[in-house]
Amino acid sequence: MAKSAKRAENGNRRLSAEERAVRGRSARRKAPRSGHGEFEPPAHRQDPVDVLERQSAGRVADLVPIRYGRMVESPFRFYRGAAAVMAGDLAHTPDSGLRVQLCGDAHMLNYGLLGSPERNLLFDINDFDETLPGPWEWDVKRLAVSLAIAGRENGFTDRERAEIVLSTVRSYREQMRRYAGMNHLDVWYTRVDAEELQTLAAVELRSRGRKKVAEALAKARGRDSLQAAGKLTEVVAGERRFRSLPPLVTPLSELLPGEERSVLEGQIRDLVESYGQTLPSDRRHLLRQFTVVDMARKVVGVGSVGTRCWIILLLGRDGGDPLILQAKEAGESVLAPYVGPAEHTMQGERVVAGQRLMQAASDIFLGWHRLTGIDGRERDFYVRQLRDWKGAIEPALMVPRGMRALGEVCGTTLARAHARSGDRIAIAAYLGGADVFDRALARFAEAYADRNERDHRALAEAVASGRVVAQSA
Repeated sequence: MAKSAKRAENGNRRLSAEERAVRGRSARRKAPRSGHGEFEPPAHRQDPVDVLERQSAGRVADLVPIRYGRMVESPFRFYRGAAAVMAGDLAHTPDSGLRVQLCGDAHMLNYGLLGSPERNLLFDINDFDETLPGPWEWDVKRLAVSLAIAGRENGFTDRERAEIVLSTVRSYREQMRRYAGMNHLDVWYTRVDAEELQTLAAVELRSRGRKKVAEALAKARGRDSLQAAGKLTEVVAGERRFRSLPPLVTPLSELLPGEERSVLEGQIRDLVESYGQTLPSDRRHLLRQFTVVDMARKVVGVGSVGTRCWIILLLGRDGGDPLILQAKEAGESVLAPYVGPAEHTMQGERVVAGQRLMQAASDIFLGWHRLTGIDGRERDFYVRQLRDWKGAIEPALMVPRGMRALGEVCGTTLARAHARSGDRIAIAAYLGGADVFDRALARFAEAYADRNERDHRALAEAVASGRVVAQSA
């Protein structure tokens, strides 16, 4: 990561809290807060379909049409898959010069419920494929725009969408100002747990909304390896195996002919054994108590479709003691062309390092490995449990009050993640106590939502013309 903002540029003297605050306020001269409200595409802006096609070039060819099929469904689905498009646009927006560890794709569906190692249910960011150090504003803008786009698809009025974005950004700003006055350890230990979500629901939502939150929490606690095994596996000739659900889940036994399959199976077994070296010793010991019994290729997400993703079934004591790991390909971050490459030589390590830095608590089996495929090419992967008390957000079912409450908790969560890695005092001082930045981002969110709709239409036209092939799945 970039050198700490707490160091003076011309030496190793640690800046005082007041000096850091002055640094933040001074950044307003370089990037006035109101200036964040403007979005003017660069004169030589890249064609969005070109950007997507370049990304697709290194992906599994037979899965790429599924990616386009998902993205063309709606502007919001397009936005989810177009992080690379927006990264190029964000590089031309105002930048205060203050750096944090970025999620890189902080849209609203990349927040959700997850289980901590202590078996507490937390709310946190849950996708770090694009994580890199960069301007803190980029994550906030990615989140704000996602809410504006989701609000449009739900038929919310201009005023309702503006209130949602204003509340979200205000939550980020006010929480960052609180963190500016806290000790390092207090910031590090902060988290949003299920009890806080229920408290928020009780205050912000009507009875129907509170019921939905309670149902979501209960559902998340049931989403674990045992539940995943019940859904994704079956017993065949006395052995538990992955179900065949192509193209979304395809067992290796159906994916490749005998010799190639045997080679890939051996490589994935080696991956499980070798990646364990990136885990703490106690978790490495736990992993070794499980035995690999089956593997399959899985299609995940929207933007990630076409990247290589393996799910691996392991058994512990018996067939009723499953563990399902997901090994997901990690390529270079879409932010790298604009903020510089990662300091890590392995992209999987980049993802894991960013996740551990930004999340309040991470999966106990989170690690990384470089794998040489059957085509002889080296590819980086990160590994985690497929499900670990994960709960998803369903924006299409939300009313304005519910989406506003969600935006607020997302804003708070993002502020905590940024405060762990960046200069929270300088960022807080830059933001200030007034709502100048909040109002600017409300304008930016609508302007970029307009741009996103045009980009979505460009993809739809490319599909209609046959330039790209889309497939529903």
